[in-house]
Amino acid sequence: MKKKIRSFDNKTVLMIGQIGSVLSVLMYISYIPQIMNNLQGNYGNPIQPLVAAINCLIWVLYALLREKKDWPLFVANFPGILFGLATFITSLH
Repeated sequence: MKKKIRSFDNKTVLMIGQIGSVLSVLMYISYIPQIMNNLQGNYGNPIQPLVAAINCLIWVLYALLREKKDWPLFVANFPGILFGLATFITSLH
């Protein structure tokens, strides 16, 4: 017997996508305290923010290179490139 998979209406899916985009941007903005610590000499590990920046770069390229641009995906990941690289660079000592 097949299980019936519940589907959501477009409004619900759009709302989930918007919440996900906002949370994604907030996740990368949360690098600011680490950047400030790095600049004060309390260096964090540079690997995670570098990997996050590379991951975001791949998603941004995917969003832009599609035939139909995926702007929400772009907006959700572009800050990760900037903040990830800033955190990586400031954590090098």
